[in-house]
Amino acid sequence: MAHPKVTLEQWRVLQAVIDTGGFAQAAKTLHRSQSSVSYAVQKLQEQLGTRLLRIVGRKAELTEAGKILLQQSRLLLEKAGELEDMAHMINSGWETEIQLVVDVAYPTRDLIHVLKQFEPLSQGTRVLLKEVVLSGAEEALIQGNADLVITAVMPQGFLGDLLTEIEFIAVAHPEHSLHQMKKELVASDLQQELQVVISDSGVLQQRDVGWQESRYRWSVTRLETAVETISSGLGFAWLPVHMIENQLRRGELQALPLREGQTYKAQLYQVMVNPAQPGPATSQLAKLFLQYEQARQSTQEQLLAHM
Repeated sequence: MAHPKVTLEQWRVLQAVIDTGGFAQAAKTLHRSQSSVSYAVQKLQEQLGTRLLRIVGRKAELTEAGKILLQQSRLLLEKAGELEDMAHMINSGWETEIQLVVDVAYPTRDLIHVLKQFEPLSQGTRVLLKEVVLSGAEEALIQGNADLVITAVMPQGFLGDLLTEIEFIAVAHPEHSLHQMKKELVASDLQQELQVVISDSGVLQQRDVGWQESRYRWSVTRLETAVETISSGLGFAWLPVHMIENQLRRGELQALPLREGQTYKAQLYQVMVNPAQPGPATSQLAKLFLQYEQARQSTQEQLLAHM
């Protein structure tokens, strides 16, 4: 690769000439003499072997080549600025990226809300989001393949903060045979029916959650797929209430009238993989998750108090 003949400063001078409307204005903005500005642009054109400017009256205008190269130079200076910002982040200890692992049971709307709050505070830190099921979050903690984890399983040797509880409810399509029994259901009623379960994304210690004594069982890898499957009339499942609120309201799904075990709750915890030395960006993101959940729970309590 050939060594560049021109400098970033020369491109910056050219940009100033165009953006301010002339050499004199650019010199004032850059706190330089007009002659040095003129020389910088002249030298730039000589080194490139291309005419970038033409003088129309008292104003400098870009040639067609100048328009193309100026546009690219703006991207070049922007990237150079990003490199300097990254160097500053590294020197200050601010992480360049955060590996965030989240159990899929955590509401997507809440996750996106927190990430939107984090973005203007991130100082350019990238978030690498991985959504997992069951032991997938546990494995990320044990193997150290994350910075911040939201998990339903707390491995031995880790401490975390309780974020929220997710309620699961047994549901099926209104026309499903279980609803056609028109009675209170017990375990034996479910055994002959197809149960849809979410497969564990972990590989070391896979586990299943929820009643699975049905003789027929299908596994899917995504909660969204399970919702669509059950809504179509195929099988029954325990699904997060927050994911099926619309389907329940529209009558596309109905809670199974189980004598016991109709619902269960899963607690989700926020855990730092390296709590002794968390990075400032990771700490900030963890703080936002806690603040959001505390505010949400406070709002719910106030609504309940006025009911």
